[in-house]
Amino acid sequence: MKPELSPDLTSDPIGWALPPWTREEAKAVHDLPFNDLLFRAQTIHRENFDPNRVQLSRLLSIKTGGCPEDCGYCSQSSHHQSGLKASKLMEVERVVAEARKARDAGATRYCMGAAWRSPKERDMETVVAMVEGVRALGMETCMTLGMLDPGQAQRLKQAGLDYYNHNIDTSERYYSEVISTRTFADRLDTLANVRDSGIKVCCGGIVGMGEEKADRVDMLLTLANLPEPPNSVPINMLIPIEGTPLGEAEPIEPIEFVRTIALARIMMPKSHVRLSAGRTAMSDEMQALCFFAGANSIFVGDTLLTAENPGEDKDSALLRRLGIKPFAHEAQ
Repeated sequence: MKPELSPDLTSDPIGWALPPWTREEAKAVHDLPFNDLLFRAQTIHRENFDPNRVQLSRLLSIKTGGCPEDCGYCSQSSHHQSGLKASKLMEVERVVAEARKARDAGATRYCMGAAWRSPKERDMETVVAMVEGVRALGMETCMTLGMLDPGQAQRLKQAGLDYYNHNIDTSERYYSEVISTRTFADRLDTLANVRDSGIKVCCGGIVGMGEEKADRVDMLLTLANLPEPPNSVPINMLIPIEGTPLGEAEPIEPIEFVRTIALARIMMPKSHVRLSAGRTAMSDEMQALCFFAGANSIFVGDTLLTAENPGEDKDSALLRRLGIKPFAHEAQ
């Protein structure tokens, strides 16, 4: 059943679309006049979330570099000459200690990422112990470890993992321009394994990789039309990294990035839309527009896996100026 139109939206010729979305519906919303698009996004945002709260998350690289995948944006790929040295999987105690510091600094969600094609059996016991240790701190847990089979997803669910991140990155049409070592279908298979295990899905993509507007729309169309839309949708702005195939990519125009955030909010009204990588290249005003367009989560800390991220002092100052407060843990 479609939601009733508010009085201010009764003249909207597009109406309210619910999944399954069509490409034509999604494109029509994306192409609305900017003020109308933001009004629509903010209206839907307020119906589902406190508009003046964001979730603060921390992301830790628990195993860096040496990845056999050839993702064109990634410094951790063994195919690229980014100068990043590979490291071993971190010890459980160190991960839990870092999570405790993040919690004490205000983060309620802790994400752990490993540069793997998929986890090996010998590493699963350690990964499970990390999940259990971070959950014991009272934090929401998320992991991104590459592809998962059904058995691995079930083990992580039994350990108490809340979210699993596995981005589709871009549209199916553009995917092969960025990655050749696994297919778009491989991505969807992992999402199905995660969903079937009962773990919440965290899935989004990266914009500014040379894709067209239609690819950004199609990426969100794929996500919104999954059997269940992702509970968490990270939208990343490419950080060009020297030594990678996309190291000299032209940046996406800021208004176009905000449109992507707004469309994600409208198409997936109950999902957390996460303003993720690339914030160091965003002005305060651009980030403020992203919050108005429906973004309600950011990663805090000085690094995001291996890339720079705005420091906590800068984030705190911006949120204070905007009158935005962090989610309390019980509000998630």
